[in-house]
Amino acid sequence: MYKIIDGKKVASEIKKEIAGEVVKLKTAGKKVPHLAAILVGNNGSSETYVANKVKDCEEVGFESTLIRFRSEITEAALLEKIEELNNNPAIDGFIVQLPLPAHISENKVIEAIDPRKDADGFHPVNIGKMVIGLPGYLPATPYGIIELIKRYGIETSGKNCVVIGRSNIVGRPLSILLSQKGMDATVTVVHSRTKNIKDIVRQADIIIAAIGSPAFVTNDMVKNGAVVIDVGTTRVISHETKSGFKLVGDVDFESVAPKCSYITPVPGGVGPMTRVSLLRNTLIAARKD
Repeated sequence: MYKIIDGKKVASEIKKEIAGEVVKLKTAGKKVPHLAAILVGNNGSSETYVANKVKDCEEVGFESTLIRFRSEITEAALLEKIEELNNNPAIDGFIVQLPLPAHISENKVIEAIDPRKDADGFHPVNIGKMVIGLPGYLPATPYGIIELIKRYGIETSGKNCVVIGRSNIVGRPLSILLSQKGMDATVTVVHSRTKNIKDIVRQADIIIAAIGSPAFVTNDMVKNGAVVIDVGTTRVISHETKSGFKLVGDVDFESVAPKCSYITPVPGGVGPMTRVSLLRNTLIAARKD
């Protein structure tokens, strides 16, 4: 029988730990951490995500600021706002919610953020530190996944791990973290140009699906006893929910779960861990660790 990897439960435990750290900072007369988020346009998923981040901040005792812009904002105006946050001593960490409108370069935006305030952990300086194992801010989703694996006591040393997807936000950094000393997994990254994906994934002890393609991982791609972590969150139309849509993952949960030792649900698996990673990065920034 498979076990559910409950990201909601673990995130709740970590939030309690962070709230305890905030109390210590207050008691010592130090500044309460302050996380800001910039939201451009009104993408439904981004709206929900940012609203949850604001709620998370309240829960742990952080201050938070939400800055909204219409999707028509120019790249120059957005970069100007980022520079303002870089220079604002009240803000410890901030994020610019992705995706951005097509006329704005995501790379320019990421590179404009002060690496010391980079709560998402996307800046090249922080990615570089991660690659060579120096302390810094880890990308939020990979950090959350590593934390889930550790807290569930899932063995990674010498295990065959397949990461599906090579994005700079999840797949690529995660493959590096899993192969580093301490995790010691043997990692294969597969993507849209990989031949024989099914055969490669079927050999994995640990499968991490991060491509944004609903139900991509099917029963015949998973060996018995595998650990499956589903990073996908695609909104699909649903007549069963009030909102008219539901979130589905990259894994066909119903057919895959019976073969697994551990599996994450969608929602309630990786998502809450991504958000709690932002809090962790902001706490580190506030303490100037």
